[in-house]
Amino acid sequence: MGKTLNCISPIDGSVFASRETLDPEAARKTVDKVRAAQRAWAARPLQDRIDLVMAGVAAIGAMNDEIVPELAHMMGRPIRFGGEFGGVNERASHMAKIAAESLADIEVGEDQTFKRYIKRIPHGVVLVVAPWNYPYMTAINTVAPALIAGNTVVLKHATQTLLVGERMARAFHAAGVPEDVFRNLFLDHDTTAALIAERAFDFVNFTGSVGGGQAMERAAAGTFTGVGTELGGKDPGYVMEDADVDAAVDTLIDGAMFNSGQCCCGIERIYVHESLYDTFVEKAVAVVRGYRLGNPLDAETTIGPMANVRFAREVRDQISEAVAAGAVAHIEPMDADDGGAYLTPQILTNVTHDMRVMRDESFGPVVGIMKVSSDAEAIELMNDSEFGLTASLWTKDVARAQAVGDQIETGTVFMNRADYLDPGLCWTGCKNTGRGGGLSVIGYQNLTRPKSYHLKKVTV
Repeated sequence: MGKTLNCISPIDGSVFASRETLDPEAARKTVDKVRAAQRAWAARPLQDRIDLVMAGVAAIGAMNDEIVPELAHMMGRPIRFGGEFGGVNERASHMAKIAAESLADIEVGEDQTFKRYIKRIPHGVVLVVAPWNYPYMTAINTVAPALIAGNTVVLKHATQTLLVGERMARAFHAAGVPEDVFRNLFLDHDTTAALIAERAFDFVNFTGSVGGGQAMERAAAGTFTGVGTELGGKDPGYVMEDADVDAAVDTLIDGAMFNSGQCCCGIERIYVHESLYDTFVEKAVAVVRGYRLGNPLDAETTIGPMANVRFAREVRDQISEAVAAGAVAHIEPMDADDGGAYLTPQILTNVTHDMRVMRDESFGPVVGIMKVSSDAEAIELMNDSEFGLTASLWTKDVARAQAVGDQIETGTVFMNRADYLDPGLCWTGCKNTGRGGGLSVIGYQNLTRPKSYHLKKVTV
């Protein structure tokens, strides 16, 4: 008998969905079937795999009218924002477009004596452990290219978005992807760890907390199973003196507050040149005061509850600690703030890096803003973090942005934009953000292994 997983809705604290986990033996038998299906799947022509995966993506899109309110119930995103299908389709489509070139043999050379080349070989069975904050987009980042590359996939989704993996599997199966090629499984932590330790999987891709990533690596220790991790961030924005301040405010504050701040690449700290600081803060405060906190099923709501009361509690603690240490909170409590999952978005000034709100991942609707006087000062502050996912630079000077970007310990450097995943670029990080890389040609490299052919011809 498995354990019961309960999705607690942040709307009202009720149980929205429940599922039973597989016991370890049932899980092993299911993964064995997934492994048995992999060779035939990999033997299909590449274009067949691409077509089936894209048909599965289209089937997800056809469910969007059901998915949008379901996401609001499970993790609190307002229905006015319409779900995630645009991003899902963009990412899968790009990976489909570049598949043939990315997976093509690397020709090393051929003459009368030798033929030499390198093939990209699928790992086998890929485990995708996906988070709740952008549950479809984060899952498709690996599911689509893994399947296209010839792997079979087991998806384990977060309890907070319990129904997402089920929907994805249903869509892909309806589109013609064989059931044992892509499986959604409900697993508890112990069973997941045991399967990894037993080498049930050939590659593990995990998106989530630092603690979760460490647990994955511990489970895989000594197995030589590849583990890719994307573990969040404390992403900075830097507004230089020549920046378009209105554009910077609109983008950085949206990057800090959208999805109730629950984005691994959300903006969590902003450094503004002293010449623009007062103007930036004034405009930022005006933007956030214009938000409407409320029930995500209400079309007028612009910011919903955090996904779980305990997530909101951590953000409240960071804010209250900062204010007690001298920070200034600019946003008055909103009417819908209930002390639970519904949390007033907050802008803090007079903050320092001695405060947790400027060091620890907040993963909520709060951002601290600091004044700086030079690139050197901003670079030092941006690098003063255990995380390194993205950094957003605001200037009219591309060369300056490149020079500053070269000095930042991060995975992606943005100029005049933020909080966006371009599938043509590698999604990667450094330090406690984890290691590995998704999407782009590098995503395919990480979901396959190289196999070299050194063929000596028989000559008479």
